[in-house]
Amino acid sequence: MTATPTTTIDTSTAASVRHLVVRKGDTVLVGPVSFELPAGTTLGLRGPSGSGKSTILRALVGLLPAGLTRTGDITVLDVTVGGAGVDLAALRSRAVLVGQTPVVFPASILANAGFGLRHLVRAPRAELRRRAEGALREAGLWDEVADRLDAPAEQLSVGQRQRLCLARALALDPSVLLLDEPTSALDAGATATVEAALAGLKARRTVLIVSHDRAQLARMCDDVMSLPACP
Repeated sequence: MTATPTTTIDTSTAASVRHLVVRKGDTVLVGPVSFELPAGTTLGLRGPSGSGKSTILRALVGLLPAGLTRTGDITVLDVTVGGAGVDLAALRSRAVLVGQTPVVFPASILANAGFGLRHLVRAPRAELRRRAEGALREAGLWDEVADRLDAPAEQLSVGQRQRLCLARALALDPSVLLLDEPTSALDAGATATVEAALAGLKARRTVLIVSHDRAQLARMCDDVMSLPACP
């Protein structure tokens, strides 16, 4: 199954999946699935519960849970996932997975936005702050938190936390964003705000979005791939 986007910013391929099958013991959980994610596009991934949408995202960056095995070929940003000597930590800083549940650390809003930077990037403190603040702007959160960057992140609403997690990912300046149900826990207003932030990334980032919301994927994606129900 191959998804071909209607709008292509770049002819290169950010990710390629060929005949991916994920199993737990003898039970097939996912696949076989094949698709390509052209650079600069937004691809949606939909399917019924249990069809393996989130599992595919995790397979792309080598984060399958213990007990699951996979076959097939996965290449992300010219890296063969699962290949000998592959630095998966380095890949995950360039292809960043943002999970369904927004996790914030017991620290300030600014510290949360720059959490990955502090661990992965060697730069002066002023540069790290500049990048964290820029990510908050790109995630559409800046206007709501600019006057309280030192406040605890736990004070934010669920929708704001979701955008803070997005900002944390964007601060790394990733080539690919993998978003797992980015608005599933949000009300209509918060969903619209998050969608607006994600729309601002279009054509500037390569994005793969998992969502159960067909209308949302139609609004946000260049193309959408449907997964069959798990056998």
